[in-house]
This record gives sequence, structure tokens and C-alpha cells, in this order.
Amino acid sequence: MIYLDNAATTRPKPPGVAEAAAAAMNGFGNCGRGVHSDALSAARTVYDAREKLADLFGCPRPERVCFTPNSTQALNIAISGLLGPGDHVISTDLEHNSVLRPLYRLRERGTAVDFVPADRRGQIDYNDLERLLRPDTRAVVCTHASNLTGDLVDIGRVGVFCRKHGLLLILDASQTAGVFPIHMEEQHIDVVCFTGHKSLLGPQGTGGLCVGEDVEIRPFAVGGTGVQSYLETQPAEYPTRLEAGTLNSHGLAGLGAALDYIARTGIAAIREHETALARRFYQSVREAPGVTLYGDLDAAERAPIVTLNIGDLDSAEVADELAERFGIATRPGAHCAPRLHRALGTTDQGAVRFSWGWANTEEETDAAAEAVRTLAVEAL
Repeated sequence: MIYLDNAATTRPKPPGVAEAAAAAMNGFGNCGRGVHSDALSAARTVYDAREKLADLFGCPRPERVCFTPNSTQALNIAISGLLGPGDHVISTDLEHNSVLRPLYRLRERGTAVDFVPADRRGQIDYNDLERLLRPDTRAVVCTHASNLTGDLVDIGRVGVFCRKHGLLLILDASQTAGVFPIHMEEQHIDVVCFTGHKSLLGPQGTGGLCVGEDVEIRPFAVGGTGVQSYLETQPAEYPTRLEAGTLNSHGLAGLGAALDYIARTGIAAIREHETALARRFYQSVREAPGVTLYGDLDAAERAPIVTLNIGDLDSAEVADELAERFGIATRPGAHCAPRLHRALGTTDQGAVRFSWGWANTEEETDAAAEAVRTLAVEAL
């Protein structure tokens, strides 16, 4: 199998990740629930992961790194915990349903929501941020990179806009954490929501949010924390403020090992490798007959994603052919990005997404390009 579905989850994981998770399963107690050696081992490993992520994202303090099972829950916590009736929020057409559905739910409860529109090429106009600004605007919620096209949002520019107008910036870094530099303080980001199983190269079931100084998020869930058990409310201090229940310390041990691997390898090296492979593929299929490509594939920086269609073939049919005939794993369909599909005009057809990871090779990339060209010729 040639695995080109890394935007959904990366595989294989780096050496040491599975081993760290397995060792934790066999040796850890419950983090924060005791002072015996097994509980303390879990607590130290979890705190070590907080420190590494705080350093990676420019988060002011490790205790403001709060863990969740994935970025979807992190985004729900941030959006529902910072916004409410009477607020206005700006987002974009590039968003994943993990942003859209929490915003739609808030809208039903009295929060005003506007979206920066995407054009037929999937591009947004940053001047629309000023156009949509209102006196009651409280936040901008946006992705760092589209999971459909791979196009990056200029977070530095959005951060400056938010700082100028006193707005919160909530960032969905699902497609960029571990590959693109993110620095909360320098880029004026108030909350970074991330998942561990994509470019952070960790296990599924890990993720979280980094919370900036002076940002107070209402708890999304309440329950056991292992501390301040006689309080009738969730403890106010981070990270327990947002961490009700037992943490996935086994998965976080694996994530810690993945973060060590990224630190040794360097995110610049990872980004350059993955970007080179995506560009190699794009250059090889761009002239294939009947192939339509989406997004700004000539941009200087973009996530390692190339999304396409072949003629009027349904995207699921193309993905099935790639898997069954050529042994290539891709992602067809709507990609949980309905607004961007409507902007691109691909609502009915969907699209086929190819996405690269650190483990992919030039040989795999060339084989995928050849498969696309073959299917394109056959579709004529």
C-alpha cells in the first residue's frame, strides 16, 4: 500500500512511538490520582508532553497546555467556552466541520457568525475581515491550512488584525502542527487547537489546546480531576480547568516520543521533504487530460496536499480505482469541508485528496502520479 492519506492520520509512526505507548500501558498508574510510583510516572510523562508542546507552539506556560482526545474536542471547548449569545465571530469558508458545527450551534443560541467567503479557486480576501468587523465582534476562528486544498491562511496577518481590534484568535492547527512554525505570542494567537495523530506523528486519541495568558475559557465538561475534590465546581486553575476525567496518558506517552522525534529531525526538514513530494506530484499531473486541481498550488508555502478530480468521475470511484488497482490510499468525498466544496463547485462530485507525510518517498509519489495519468487517459 502506498499511503497518501496523511492529512487524515499519519502512518507509519516514527520509531519509539508505539514502544512508548506500550510501556505506558504496562507501567503507568493514573496521572494525578495518587503518589505511588506508577501514578507519578504517568504524571511526569504527561507534564513532559506539556512542556514540549508549550515550547513548540510558543505557549507562555506548560500548565496552559490542556489535553483532549483530538482537535475537534479542543475546538468545541475553545469556541463554546469563549463565545456566547450577544457575541459576533468571524470565520472563513475554508473551515472543517470541527469549527463549523460548533459555530452553527452557537448561532442557534444567539451568537452572530459571519464567514469570509472563498472564491472559485478556494482563495479568501483578507480585506473581508475589516468588512465583516462589527462593534460586537469578539473573535476570529480559523484554520491554519485547509484540509481540502492545503492552502495556508496568513496567520500573521490575521493575528495583527485581531490584536489591532482587540479580538481573540482561535486557531485550528490540525493540518499544520508539527510541520509549520506556530508561535502564540509572536503571531498574536490566543488559543491553538491541535491533534496529535496527524503531523505531530503521535497516536490517535491525543490532542489539546494551548491557552494564552489572560484567556479564561469556561469548562466544557466537569468531573473528576484528582485535586480539590470537595469543590462543587470544576477547579479554576489550568490545566485541570479543562481536563475533566482520566487523561490518555498512554497515548500522551506516545505523543511525547513523537515530539522528541520531531525535535531531532526538525520541522523545517519535515516540511521541505513533504512539500517537495507534493510539488513533484503536482508537476507530474497538472497537464494530464481532464484533471482539475484545486487551490493555489504555486504558492510558496502550503500544506503537503494536492486535491483533484478526473473529468466528471465521482471522487469515490476514482479513489476506489486507486486503491484496488494501484494500491494507493487517498481520501475522496467532502472532507468535512462543505463550505469550501460549495465555493469550488465540487459539492456533488467531491474530490480526491492526496496528502504526504514524512515517511513517503519519491518512488511512491511517481507511482501515484502515473496512476492518475493512466486513469485520466482511460476517462477520455
